[in-house]
Amino acid sequence: MEAALLLSRPPNAPSPLIPHSLRRSSLASTTNERSFNLRSKNLLPPIRASAASSDSGMVTLLDYGAGNVRSVRNAIRYLGFDVKDVQTPEDILNANRLVFPGVGAFAAAMEVLSKNGMAEALCMYIKEDRPFLGICLGLQLLFEQSEENGPVKGLGLIPGVVGRFDASSGIKVPHIGWNALKVTKESNLLEAIRDHHVYFVHSYRAMPSDANREWISSTCNYGDNFIASVQRGNVHAVQFHPEKSGDVGLSILRRYLDSSTPSTIKKPTKGKATKLAKRVIACLDVRTNNRGDLVVTKGDQYDVREHTKENEVRNLGKPVELASQYYKDGADEICFLNITGFRDFPLGDLPMLQVIRLASEKVFVPLTVGGGIRDFTDGNGRHYSSLEVASEYFRSGADKISIGSDAVYAAEAYLRDGVKTGKSSLEQISQVYGNQAVVVSIDPQRVCVKNPDDVKFKTVKLTNPGPNGEEYAWYQCTVNGGREGRPIGAYELAKAVEELGAGEILLNCIDADGQGTGFVTDLVNLVADAVTLPIIASSGAGAVVHFSEVFRKTSASAALAAGIFHRKEVPISSVKEHMLREHIEVRV
Repeated sequence: MEAALLLSRPPNAPSPLIPHSLRRSSLASTTNERSFNLRSKNLLPPIRASAASSDSGMVTLLDYGAGNVRSVRNAIRYLGFDVKDVQTPEDILNANRLVFPGVGAFAAAMEVLSKNGMAEALCMYIKEDRPFLGICLGLQLLFEQSEENGPVKGLGLIPGVVGRFDASSGIKVPHIGWNALKVTKESNLLEAIRDHHVYFVHSYRAMPSDANREWISSTCNYGDNFIASVQRGNVHAVQFHPEKSGDVGLSILRRYLDSSTPSTIKKPTKGKATKLAKRVIACLDVRTNNRGDLVVTKGDQYDVREHTKENEVRNLGKPVELASQYYKDGADEICFLNITGFRDFPLGDLPMLQVIRLASEKVFVPLTVGGGIRDFTDGNGRHYSSLEVASEYFRSGADKISIGSDAVYAAEAYLRDGVKTGKSSLEQISQVYGNQAVVVSIDPQRVCVKNPDDVKFKTVKLTNPGPNGEEYAWYQCTVNGGREGRPIGAYELAKAVEELGAGEILLNCIDADGQGTGFVTDLVNLVADAVTLPIIASSGAGAVVHFSEVFRKTSASAALAAGIFHRKEVPISSVKEHMLREHIEVRV
């Protein structure tokens, strides 16, 4: 289905499957020093400045064109290596070392690889036991087939079928976040990973069996044990994303890229439990101020202007600098929300694209971008589809995109007509990039009622009564930055967008925004009952205890904050130290 959609797109629409050579060149690499620096702990070998000056420093990158490959490219260059893009099957066969960061849907990837002859070359390269690293889909494609939009045949190099996680067991699907591994085979590549978390984002996985056991180098537990990495000879592949796993992930990449890295191998861990960590996400609301500068701001119940005569937008810093600092401080993800619009700009010149490009050079954790992901026409009269907008963000370095108002309109139409048209931004983007790449941001406000039967929407019994003693409330969804209420509740919206292709819910609350009184756990539990998706709790954080509270009282997978981090009232490190003391699994 994905492949058919791509082939049917208008000829002037930029396809996610275009060769990297036809896109804008990647930005030059920069250096980045972490305050919690693994180099000082001998986990991340020093960058070899001379690597890029010889053939030994050249890395061949197989980019078939879907999703965010810029982050892998940036990580390789950050480590001191040059990147050569595969243009022909011969480029694969001539590679000294090959990296295949598969992103997107299994069927679309196999179709592209098979049509251009690269599947055969890739199989030949791997069968010759030459240096190979597959990432995420780059691991799954090695198996015999996948159930994703299938069955679809894979490369057939490893026995087994890639299947979907079973949500009926109570887990949230997709599997998104930082999880730990159980190493089952001695592997220099995984040496730095012990006792650390790495980042996963996927809905499908391969399971261990007697037939593929000799390949498996580590497993991960999420509902059941699944294959987290494979290794045989010089061939490696991982289900997680090293380029998004911070310094630990960079160390894994370095060990693959640099054959001179010391091979100090310890015994594999035995019987060590693996557990998905709760995520702490830093959010940056980005918009232009009165002088046209792009700044990070923060609202009070969505009002981002100072209450002065000048009516200035609150300026809390520069986006890329703040994102880099939060990465150093230990943020598990960074979320950029564009609250301005920038609709007069041609798509390729949108200011937020440059923010994402620069941030992805120095921030090696997941980046989400939201705001304005919808069809629009620029000042020159050029029309862009929401899929084109999302594609440009992915190519610029975003890992996930967040859809707000457009998702509300799509859900209303779906609930009214009972038909999936395939034309909404939510459907189009998830069909091409997978639902794990699509976040729906819900902006609800509380509406108190005395009796649940008074409204047609799902209500929740309030922990604290309403202003007139009401014991119940429904949460009305809004659009246009909270300025317009819509006839749909948060519960109903969440159920609809899961059907339409959402992979994660970012759950805000207008009533709690900027108040510092804690996350609205009643709302989180209401929406959690509606879906099997991971939920990011947002709005209301004012103290470290609010993070442990939301994780204790709800099934939220992550908690997001903005103002308390921007104003340095609560450091990210303090949040994580508190969570550790409360025995809540967290990445450190």
